[in-house]
Amino acid sequence: MSPEFFIKAAQLLLSLSILVFLHELGHFIPAKLFGTRVEKFYLFFDIKYSLFKKKIGETVFGIGWLPLGGYVKISGMIDESFDKEQMEKPPQPWEFRSKPTWQRLIIMLGGVTVNLLLGFFIYMMIFFVWGKETLPQENIPLGFEPSTIIQEIGFEKGDKILDVDGKELDNVLNINKMLLLRPVKKIRVEKLNGNIENISIPESIGSDIFQSGQINSFVPLFSATIDSVLNDSPAQYSGMQAGDKIISINGETIYDWSSFSNWIAENPDDIIDVIVERGSSNYSLTIDRNDEGLIGVNKLNTGIETVNVKVGFADSITQGFNYGYWTLYEYVAGFSFVFTKKGAQQLGGFGTIGNLFPAKWDWKRFWSSTALISIILAFMNVLPIPALDGGHVMFLIYEMISGRKPSDRFMEVSTMIGFFLLIAIVLYANLNDVFRAFA
Repeated sequence: MSPEFFIKAAQLLLSLSILVFLHELGHFIPAKLFGTRVEKFYLFFDIKYSLFKKKIGETVFGIGWLPLGGYVKISGMIDESFDKEQMEKPPQPWEFRSKPTWQRLIIMLGGVTVNLLLGFFIYMMIFFVWGKETLPQENIPLGFEPSTIIQEIGFEKGDKILDVDGKELDNVLNINKMLLLRPVKKIRVEKLNGNIENISIPESIGSDIFQSGQINSFVPLFSATIDSVLNDSPAQYSGMQAGDKIISINGETIYDWSSFSNWIAENPDDIIDVIVERGSSNYSLTIDRNDEGLIGVNKLNTGIETVNVKVGFADSITQGFNYGYWTLYEYVAGFSFVFTKKGAQQLGGFGTIGNLFPAKWDWKRFWSSTALISIILAFMNVLPIPALDGGHVMFLIYEMISGRKPSDRFMEVSTMIGFFLLIAIVLYANLNDVFRAFA
């Protein structure tokens, strides 16, 4: 295995250790505050074996060998431990089942709350420590190439995005995920002819984009500027030089590199007349293409230059909160695609999560990925599935509304069903990773 694999794996393990520990601490602290006995506090699962354990007071603290999560075992609570013997005894005052419903609700929501707040806090600190990476439209001077599905609603090649629903974008490339996952109503663009137009966005655009597979609705355009000319190539014999910008071929205007490469691929002409811009002058070149129809040039890889903007402490709080809010919103919106055939096939397991981290250790990207995973864990844990925190919350809310507590037998069966459902989902997601790796 490559060194990059181990670097990603180490980051994933560290990130999950932090998140799982703090999540379980979110259950542990309110449980202790309400006088509830916590029998175990474990990072990772200790199936038949613990890497470390030590009893402090009435709680055994430990580290398991299976890094798939963690748990706190609270006395008098029906959970994935399925401790039937304890539940058959009379309730004790220190047990979870003896506490008022509102206290049990707070205990169960503690882990989710910690993960959610942690994700928001990390984003705030990222903005404060590293600033904000921005990409204004002027840094993509040629505008965008819209996908075919986006062209159908009025966008054209060379469009420049001025604002979205009246707000300028800090990073203009965010338009892709906004169209896919956010409720965008109107985009103001500048056309190639300089005209300003407002384009209305249909409500179904996110679903349409997802089903079409054209996730990148807007691709930045780059000029047809030559990086290098190959030796003994038709371009070299014609006098073409590195730095030349191709303006036209056989009288047809070339706007960008994709226009140039498409023209070369679609036109079989052996001899072509090319006009290039070199410095402040234009030059006409005649190129006799080779047998493969190529001319022998490489693209200038200009890349996209972002601008780092420093963020003060007060602004980092508001901007970090805003970023966290939209991160959660986009994840929840994207989760709806899971219930489609195409979306289910894109579910990922630990391989997908591991690929969130860079191949080289980078603290900024590490914390950014950790914040994202923390927010994802908060949402996933609050889903109303028995065996998850959300399942317990669902039954507690039912108890508060109806005044009746579900029977222990019902809780045991539903928790077992939920547990095996979760195992099935985890296996399916990780098998998807395996299939993608060998596809």
